[in-house]
Amino acid sequence: MNASPTSSSRVAGRLSARRRSLASAAFVGVVLGVLGMLYAALAPGGQASTSADPAVQRGRDLYNQGCSSCHGFAGVGARRAPSLIGVGAASVDFQVGTGRMPLQHHGPEAPRSRVRYSQQEILDLAAYVASLGPGPGIPQFNDADWQKADTAYGGSLFRTNCAQCHNFAGSGGDLTYGKYAPSLSKSTPRQIYEAMVTGPENMPVFGDKQITPDQKLAIINYVRTIKSQADPGGAGLGRVGPVSETVVGWLAGIGILVIVTLWIGARA
Repeated sequence: MNASPTSSSRVAGRLSARRRSLASAAFVGVVLGVLGMLYAALAPGGQASTSADPAVQRGRDLYNQGCSSCHGFAGVGARRAPSLIGVGAASVDFQVGTGRMPLQHHGPEAPRSRVRYSQQEILDLAAYVASLGPGPGIPQFNDADWQKADTAYGGSLFRTNCAQCHNFAGSGGDLTYGKYAPSLSKSTPRQIYEAMVTGPENMPVFGDKQITPDQKLAIINYVRTIKSQADPGGAGLGRVGPVSETVVGWLAGIGILVIVTLWIGARA
């Protein structure tokens, strides 16, 4: 018994639809495969695993032990921590060298803390992260370079670009949502320079087109100079300006006047 023309057309339609579905699935698979190969070829992050540099190899071992749980393997980042690809050696040297990393607990800002790695280990970690992608390197200068810079010019630059957050004397200050600009009293010249080129936390990045290397050294000289100077009036009151001094003077003056008034009243 022959199938009716309607039944044959239905079977042919189903076969045609199935072939179209298979063809679409094959096309999507080919496209995804090509995209995967392109990403593997072009995306940064695989260079460090095959590097012959001993510092990079040591840094990779340290990274896998102490950093990968938050930043992910090969520095790709994760939900709790950003990617490290392209941050450069300077960022690692600053964050780890000031004890901000490894992070002890999550909060509005990573505070300065005890350094948990040796200087050589910090350099190894920096070498590994630098191999993941291009970024700012650790600045190379000596004390004579920043000590001969113009202090007055550095002060002008600091007051223009930094004092809004750090206070004109580098004493730090509070920001919004529990964040703050830290005091610069414990910062080394290299750490100050690294902060300017990497922009940690809420700090903007000051590239060489915004503030030149010579200007950065002048700012460093100003910060280090004011921290080594004695307070001319005795107690510095945090060097936050005339407001705190006026408040202290007002409260002390009013207190003395109240005591004198009570003494006069008792005598009368």
